[in-house]
Amino acid sequence: MKVIVRYPKRQELELKGARRVRDILKELNINPEAVLVIRGDSLVTGDTVVGDDDVIEVRPVMSGGQTDAVH
Repeated sequence: MKVIVRYPKRQELELKGARRVRDILKELNINPEAVLVIRGDSLVTGDTVVGDDDVIEVRPVMSGGQTDAVH
């Protein structure tokens, strides 16, 4: 499978064999709570199994936006 990592820096990796997303992140020392994993146009969870023909992208979770101030 092809893994495109955009966290903490951009890199492309080739991994062999089917495995769960959570295992891939663990192998790459990436905190699963800090990233989103995308296959095609869909977000995938840590339980999702990806195979040799898949391309997944690992992107950092972005937070922010407006918060409601309490007065």
